[in-house]
Amino acid sequence: MEEAIKILIYVHAFFGGLGLITGIGSVIVKKGSPAHKKMGKLFSIGMLVSSSISLPISCMPNHENVFLFLIGLFTIYLVLAGNRALTFKTKKEADMKDKLISGAMVCFSVLMILNGAYGVLNDSSLSVLFLFFGGFGLFMSIQDFRFYKAPKKVKNTWLRLHIGKMIGALIASITAFIVAGLGMGQYSRLDVANHYRDTIYYILEKKTETSSEVLKG
Repeated sequence: MEEAIKILIYVHAFFGGLGLITGIGSVIVKKGSPAHKKMGKLFSIGMLVSSSISLPISCMPNHENVFLFLIGLFTIYLVLAGNRALTFKTKKEADMKDKLISGAMVCFSVLMILNGAYGVLNDSSLSVLFLFFGGFGLFMSIQDFRFYKAPKKVKNTWLRLHIGKMIGALIASITAFIVAGLGMGQYSRLDVANHYRDTIYYILEKKTETSSEVLKG
């Protein structure tokens, strides 16, 4: 069993590295260029494969890691929703795939919040992570459904959503690399959650500015 887990970790690391490199590359190159689109596809593939593998690994005996499990879950949501946002460039309303992705995130977020609330009542050290990720996930998925009601109400909202979610997925991969790859695990869960919270605030502040620069370019 341990040998199989080790192989999965290597595959996870390979695709995670692929996603990390191409994600950074897609930010550097000109937005909308062939290089940007190609790197974006490789980033999406890398993150989806790596995050999907991280979910079962982080639940295995001697490899339990709630923080990385939650980051993996969020990365999958962010990549899927970020790519789906591009489809609103041409379509006028959300389809079943869009609602399914956001709806699943709502369900997971509610479960995390309930788990976190239960943890608070029972003095669980993991409660802060569940409450933080659950609250943030619920906020983002509700924002998705608000957008689905009137996708064309504000011009180029799809672009802001795409940029925000894909940058969020990149930040999630960088955070996972720092925690797992560079041994940041010695820090408290609250310290790591605060770091991730600050990063998210930065994304929310900068994504409108970034999308404006893309439109001007």
